Amino acid sequence: MSQNSKQQLHRIATTAVYGGASTPSRPVYATSVKRSFDLLVTTVLAPFALAILGILALLVCLDGGNVLYCQQRLGKNGKTFKLWKLRTMVPNGDEQLRAYLEANPDARTEWDSNQKLRDDPRITHVGKYLRKYSFDELPQLWNVFVGDMSLVGPRPMMPDQRQYYPGTAYFTMRPGITGLWQISERNDCTFAERAVHDNRYAGMMSFSLDLWILSKTPAVVLQGTGV
Repeated sequence: MSQNSKQQLHRIATTAVYGGASTPSRPVYATSVKRSFDLLVTTVLAPFALAILGILALLVCLDGGNVLYCQQRLGKNGKTFKLWKLRTMVPNGDEQLRAYLEANPDARTEWDSNQKLRDDPRITHVGKYLRKYSFDELPQLWNVFVGDMSLVGPRPMMPDQRQYYPGTAYFTMRPGITGLWQISERNDCTFAERAVHDNRYAGMMSFSLDLWILSKTPAVVLQGTGV
């Protein structure tokens, strides 16, 4: 992507969230219907998700360590919450990442730009496949059920990533398990460029859009593009 294109994306991301693109039904849907829909879907999916999680938990146990991994993320209005995932990394992952980035300048550049690595030394053998097909994110249905997240929304960021995020739309919504970024560029854009998708979603949010995003998500997951 050219420098001019990146600058244009940045301008789009930092414009007013509701300017021009909002719809009259958005406030009603965002404040009540969306939350009811989240509760209904997570309740229906719970038995199936628990059965799959039971099988995956046994596989994670083969790597040793805890089955679940908990991490602080930023939610609506900047409030922090505990995000749950199946563990995909070695137990001392944070320390290993710091050492790896200090020893590999190219990896440091990639991390500073994308806030993730395509070849992450912390990922376990089982974790590589869990992340590839996003199975590690199944426990986030609990985050949706308790109201920390939504089924559809911006991808939840860590508190120390806030300095790299140029937009404001993220903080007006609950972060989501899936969203516009996940079904489009996903890992082919920088961390800052996620704000473009978040800004668009904030202005376009509707029940029909959420259904469309959810319908597209399985096909994207099956492509195995998770990192």
